[in-house]
Amino acid sequence: MLAVILACDCTREVQAADRPLRQRIDAAIKAGWDKHKIVPAPRSSASTFLRRVYLDLVGVIPSYDETTAFLKDTSPRKRELLIDKLLEDARFAEQQAHVWDLVLFGRNPQNGDATRKRDGFKKWLAGQFAKNVPYDRWVRSLLLAEEEGSELFYVQYRNQAEDATVAVTRIFLGTQLQCARCHDHPYEDWTQRDFFGMAGFFVRLVVVDGGGAEGKKKFKIGEKSTGEVLFTGSVKEQKPGQKGEPIKPKFLGGTELAEPALPKDFKEPVLKGNAAPPRPAFSRKEKLAAWLTGPDNPYFVKAVANRVWAQFMGRGVIHPVDDLSGKNKASHPELLKALTDDLIARRLDLKGFIRELVNSEPYQLSDTGQAKDALPVSFERARVRPLSAEELVASFKVATAMPASFSNNTADVEYMLRFFGEPNDGQGNFQGSLAEHLYLNNAGMIRSLGQQRKGNLADTLLTAKGPWEDKVERLFLSVLNRPAQAEERERFVQHLSSDAKMAPALLEEAIWVLLSCAEFRFNH
Repeated sequence: MLAVILACDCTREVQAADRPLRQRIDAAIKAGWDKHKIVPAPRSSASTFLRRVYLDLVGVIPSYDETTAFLKDTSPRKRELLIDKLLEDARFAEQQAHVWDLVLFGRNPQNGDATRKRDGFKKWLAGQFAKNVPYDRWVRSLLLAEEEGSELFYVQYRNQAEDATVAVTRIFLGTQLQCARCHDHPYEDWTQRDFFGMAGFFVRLVVVDGGGAEGKKKFKIGEKSTGEVLFTGSVKEQKPGQKGEPIKPKFLGGTELAEPALPKDFKEPVLKGNAAPPRPAFSRKEKLAAWLTGPDNPYFVKAVANRVWAQFMGRGVIHPVDDLSGKNKASHPELLKALTDDLIARRLDLKGFIRELVNSEPYQLSDTGQAKDALPVSFERARVRPLSAEELVASFKVATAMPASFSNNTADVEYMLRFFGEPNDGQGNFQGSLAEHLYLNNAGMIRSLGQQRKGNLADTLLTAKGPWEDKVERLFLSVLNRPAQAEERERFVQHLSSDAKMAPALLEEAIWVLLSCAEFRFNH
């Protein structure tokens, strides 16, 4: 595996130690600003950074106590120390599992067995991040699909070797092969034979259904000893009844797989029920996993370095992140090299890599400035992103300090997952919808969060002594994680103090206004 083979790569490690990645990021981005005479946005305020880094690292906004503690902290290293704290928080692993689950499956996998309720898989993936398993090792485990919970990735491509080929090369190699599925790629060097050579690694996989309730179904991924992809040439030249030519497995951009011949009298065993085939004498799946995560693979590390950069910075150094073609040039070639070299030097430790990214100056910029593009190519402004459905649900509860016993109506949560589930167009551009706008303005669930319950935000504000000015300040710090501006404070105080008897209803309305506003919808 890559982590083992690179253990003695001392030269790279010394280079990384001599100059932290965050400094190389700062230098590369600043050089681009100077070259193009770009004035970057100023550094983000403490409250903006706080909300952003909580959402990015642990998938939820900070609580009132966490917000006030950070804003009162006068240490010059408080941002760095907070990053270290959040990276060790158990929620970091869960958030990374959430991010990668959507990369690997999306909201609606094409196979019904790989439903949105992927509890076992998410638990397995969160475990990889909790143990800080290097990226190459958990990807290898995913492709081998032998650990409980890891099998579901292949389930969505049951009997669909070609679909698996498209997904694996796109996600892990940053390579778009789908055009070569029907004909030689018109813009790249990939041929149909390249495509079907990769498909040969998946054609023998067998999905065995072990039963269980939705979200907890058990699967096993078996592998037969026989079976080939049949190549019939370009789709437009195919004829009815045409027999295909067997294609040997071939590593993308590399050599054919050297595979020993089976005995002449070999026959696949007859399987009964849901039994998995016995382990093959020669496993193509194992060879693929070893090659894809190995040191000779020219795509693997660069693809993940670019993808994780985009996760925190809004766009890839090569964008889109799953198209690292020769014609799709990097905006900052030296930066991409630095990211890739650093990730190799740290043996694909994603947590350490992320620590450097979020400590960099570009990550900590303000989200306002002269740039008008939604995703500035020169990274002169911080990423602005909508919260995912899961982040919204969790943040609603934290903002309103709802007790642990409070649970949302299941239908409301499912509705949010349906209409807030895919707010991006695949390239990082926000695509809002009328449905989510109507939900934010009319949903009973959001209204209920502003109703008084023992210990929640509404209860704290209604029972606390002191002027409404102080209570409004707490309201803003709790929901938007920042102090109220003078005009906001004045208008909210006027509203909330207008009728003492109506205070609960007026406060419910005020909380709803902040929860449903555009500022709460985004990371700042």
